[in-house]
Amino acid sequence: MRVMGIDYGDTRVGIAVTDALGITAQGVGTVKNRGMELLIGDILKITNEYSPEKIVIGYPKNMDGTEGFRCEATKLFKAELEKVYSGEIVLWDERLSTVSAAGVLNATNTRGTKRKKVIDTVAACIILENYMAYSGGK
Repeated sequence: MRVMGIDYGDTRVGIAVTDALGITAQGVGTVKNRGMELLIGDILKITNEYSPEKIVIGYPKNMDGTEGFRCEATKLFKAELEKVYSGEIVLWDERLSTVSAAGVLNATNTRGTKRKKVIDTVAACIILENYMAYSGGK
């Protein structure tokens, strides 16, 4: 079962997918958020290419577990995606995923413009990996 992970942001959206067996997560890339309609269109192109059975969207709770304005924006994004995607969509607690992504990029000495281009994709991979580890690949 293939699963797609999304790190939703106001400027950039990171995308990752599992392999066909649902074992490993690989980054697909980062999509610019140029407005909801264009973003949904870009994501649909990717879902058509990879045919995921499920989409996991990072849900940015505050460190104390409360939900802030970013959670509301993410719920709106999920609602728009549900209008055009027939598979299951899951919100997944993504606290510290961007911090973890920054740690990975620090370890690989990725800096500057290249870092900005890949951090959201790495965060999407981390969100997807964490979800897959928790759910047992389902």
